[in-house]
Amino acid sequence: MPIDFATTGLIEFARAALPGVDQPYLFEARQMQALSLAVHIPLVCFGVAFPAMVLYMEGLYVRTGDPLYKVIAKRWSKVMLILFAVGAVTGTILSFELGLLWPEFMERFGEVFGMAFALEGVAFFLEAIFIAIYVYGWDRISPRAHLLTGIPVVIAGFTGSLMVIGVNGWMNDPGGFELDSDGNVTGVNPFAAFVNSNVWHEWVHMYLAGFLVAGFIVAGVYAFSWLRGHRDRFRQVAMVVPLTFACLAAPIQVVVGDWAGRTVAEEQPTKLAAFEGLEQTTRGADLRLGGIMIGDEIYGSVSIPDGLSLLAHHDPNAEVEGLNAVPADERPPVPVVRNAFQVMIGIGTGLALLAVVYLVTAVRRGRPPRSKWFYIAVVAAGPAALVALIAGWIVTEVGRQPWIVYRVMRVSEAVTGAEGIPVGYATLALVYAALAVIVLYLLRRLAHRPIELEAESAARGVDDGSG
Repeated sequence: MPIDFATTGLIEFARAALPGVDQPYLFEARQMQALSLAVHIPLVCFGVAFPAMVLYMEGLYVRTGDPLYKVIAKRWSKVMLILFAVGAVTGTILSFELGLLWPEFMERFGEVFGMAFALEGVAFFLEAIFIAIYVYGWDRISPRAHLLTGIPVVIAGFTGSLMVIGVNGWMNDPGGFELDSDGNVTGVNPFAAFVNSNVWHEWVHMYLAGFLVAGFIVAGVYAFSWLRGHRDRFRQVAMVVPLTFACLAAPIQVVVGDWAGRTVAEEQPTKLAAFEGLEQTTRGADLRLGGIMIGDEIYGSVSIPDGLSLLAHHDPNAEVEGLNAVPADERPPVPVVRNAFQVMIGIGTGLALLAVVYLVTAVRRGRPPRSKWFYIAVVAAGPAALVALIAGWIVTEVGRQPWIVYRVMRVSEAVTGAEGIPVGYATLALVYAALAVIVLYLLRRLAHRPIELEAESAARGVDDGSG
């Protein structure tokens, strides 16, 4: 079970045993890790959500025999392969960074979460094998057998990311081990470490985010084509399927966000205080929506009386712990956390409203809205969902600062003492820029290939301009 370090006093042992490292480039090391996460996480979203969309599209083909569904699924499978390959590269870089940038963290706690990372590696190799079979198995095995080869891709993508999310949840709620009087890790129980209070809401929240990001980005590509006048059946179907996935996920994400917020309120009250910029512990705390925080001041927000207490504890008179409950050196950079939180909430609310418009129209009229502004909103929803995703991870990771393991090990105690971090940071940025160029080239080349003849014949006669 998770250890309550605040009451056991073991945190003092850990601090005594971990004096910290003299690293003048701590900020650059953190930014280097943040850059890798920002590049890799969108690829994770496609890894967990996009295979399900591809498989659904192929399932329509197997069920109906309509060749259009096969053409779309076949094209998407090539995109899936490209993004998986790039994700493998960025994921490998992340793995190396954990050891190179944070050696004290890996040395001290690697035994605790090593099992989860090992299982993630197994899932990755299974996913790689079955993606290869799936992509190169088109027209070489029967349609039903081919469809079945895609199921392990979906399962492995979900399972592998669950292992990593479990480790992140453990970093926010450490348990499954004990500390002796010298701060050494003993009594390791990897399963108890994995089953922490954060893993389940982070798991669901991240998977829904995956469908939001992948769904809205893919739908946005075809919505942009619709706005340019390409309104054949191929583009209609290719837009509607991912858009439906995303729009079904968006309203659910709002509910899951409430679940996550209440868990944070119980387990990491300082992080919740940073979300809202709440300086003083307050009973019946107000909720301040919107605005921007500069320094210690919040400008342009709207205050809802007792709203924060109600959301965090479902009680308008509940006490909400403020930033003053902990020393100043144990508080995160509040403006960064609060502003990122407001961006995430604002975009998430907008995406949920867009989803409601789409779903209501689809149910009532059996088709998407035809308004030009709706398609403009769909195009904008892809980049917006990506921004919300990054903002959400800023909230999660920066909100935990200064801890790499919450209330056990500080980031400054985990960082390497090696020199040359700025050079490594610049090199990494160049590598990611090169990867971006390669991916864009491959995707554009794929997009400019002519649609297969069977798709054209299936779509012939439906280009009526209705969208």
